[in-house]
Amino acid sequence: MMNSKKWIVMFIITVLILPLLLAACNFTLNPFGVFGQDFLTWHSFSETLNPRVAKTEYLEEHHNEYDSYIIGCSSTSSYPVETLNKYLDADFYNLIMYGADMWDVEKTVEYINENYEVKNLVLNVYIDNGIHYNEGEDSLNDKLHYKVSGKSGAAFYIKYLFASVNYSFDKLSALRNDTELSKPFDVFDEKTGAYDKRARDIENIGDMGTYLESYPVFADYPPAAPDMGKISECMESVKVIKEICEKSGINLYVACAPVYAEYLQHFDSRQVKEFYTALAEVTPFYDFTYSSVSCEPRYFYDATHFRNAVGDMAAAYMFGDKSVYMPEDFGTYVTRENVSEHVKVYDNISIERQDDIYTDSVPVLMYHHIDENADSNSVVTPDNFESQIKALRDNGYTAVTLDDIYDYVYSGTDLPDKPVLITFDDGYASNYDIAFPILQKYGMKAVIFAVGSSVGKDTYKDTGIVIKPHFTYEQAKEMMDSSVISVQTHTYDMHQAQDYEDDEARTGAIMLTGESEQEFMAAMERDLTQAMNEMQSETGYEITALAYPNGEYSDLSQHVCRSMGIKATFTIEPRTNVLIKGLPQCLFGMGRYNVDDITGKELIAMIG
Repeated sequence: MMNSKKWIVMFIITVLILPLLLAACNFTLNPFGVFGQDFLTWHSFSETLNPRVAKTEYLEEHHNEYDSYIIGCSSTSSYPVETLNKYLDADFYNLIMYGADMWDVEKTVEYINENYEVKNLVLNVYIDNGIHYNEGEDSLNDKLHYKVSGKSGAAFYIKYLFASVNYSFDKLSALRNDTELSKPFDVFDEKTGAYDKRARDIENIGDMGTYLESYPVFADYPPAAPDMGKISECMESVKVIKEICEKSGINLYVACAPVYAEYLQHFDSRQVKEFYTALAEVTPFYDFTYSSVSCEPRYFYDATHFRNAVGDMAAAYMFGDKSVYMPEDFGTYVTRENVSEHVKVYDNISIERQDDIYTDSVPVLMYHHIDENADSNSVVTPDNFESQIKALRDNGYTAVTLDDIYDYVYSGTDLPDKPVLITFDDGYASNYDIAFPILQKYGMKAVIFAVGSSVGKDTYKDTGIVIKPHFTYEQAKEMMDSSVISVQTHTYDMHQAQDYEDDEARTGAIMLTGESEQEFMAAMERDLTQAMNEMQSETGYEITALAYPNGEYSDLSQHVCRSMGIKATFTIEPRTNVLIKGLPQCLFGMGRYNVDDITGKELIAMIG
């Protein structure tokens, strides 16, 4: 048996070794990213744990890539740096920090001004900045870097060296479960510093009922009792930031972010007016806090965060871009001279939505082949097709184009009464031979989603297997030149038939068995590139929309489409689409009603 003396020695050695092992683990795995670049550098993970610290470390290595910054609490992320870069010919980095108060912002502005080149600074002043100020940094997740705070470097590193080992273990687990699109453990885009909203930017958000199911906070908004007791402290920090910019020749732009109306309604209007009046005494600013945007939940995705598209609206207002849609009451440039009049808007905060201002419903019809032998639910006889088109016209429907719906969403151009979008899948010759002249006859328009590998073919690729004939590029150009039909893509070769393929067929825009995300993305990018290049080369027209073969798609395929400039994607889900001005997300994953060999009267009943 071990005697007591040896036991004590072993105990002491263990007590000494365990902290060293903990420190070695945290130093090696570096979950907060504070120990420099290493073999497990993962900026997005570290920034998700603590953006204040990890972004400072990131900029130590990358600050030469940026000359401008936008800074503030987490709503700051919704001002896209790409948009700011465009307007100011700059290279922005987003210094959003969780719940940042103006003390955090002041210290960070001091640091970047002293250490980096700063040409432009956009300061996001959020209404909550009047509630919180210098509340401390006890947690590892809200601590400022010692280089920013001016506090002890030794104490800073010791705290992270001896942090819970769970942070390091979580990093290892996250590495195993990482995916292309963001997960809760890596919510930042390390290149821009903003939240990675690629998934949010392609989610279909049209129908209000469905939206409230997905975002229940808006269905039963929680009560709050905010007290704006830190207004004077906040404004002192804004004053310091303005003086730094003036002294260093930095262009300062101050903006107050949009706030969801039901949250704003909980504030004392006297304090709100005091907040903005005090801010105007320090600096002119752009106020987006309250407008009709504030009353529409779909412009937000939680209590205090708005969508990037709304950030685009704000930037467009600030820099005078009239081509971007925004409600007429969105944005005010506030100065000492007009602030007393401006703040009157906060006396009566309404939460009533005005859907008729910025939403419209558009049913989309899905056809395929037209033939006298309507032997399946994807074939319509010529007579019934003509009766359907005539019924649409006679019942007051106007066939809109893709450009019409783009103009509605991007520019706010209203649609006609009772709009309908007519589409065809696959690109059959019957679309040219039969549908085209009937559409011309009744003054209607349509979109055809053609399979690139089948254009002009009557056999399946190189197999010699007979298939229904497909129209040629020459015929496609004729239809597009007429402005009656737009030809878009049904992918180039992702609509394969398993019976005709030697290997697993790709029957839609989803991953094959055993295929990695990177392999799928590369395959889809190649496919779309081929479809786009061939269409441009053969017809001179661009592809801007895609219908998913068999309705098979995923968030990843939606992301690839968006990244390649596709503005709208279509599914086979039978539902009417709600379009929202200013929100391009509503154009992704649009539903369509399959039209089979029914009468015109039955068609009107289906979409009415």
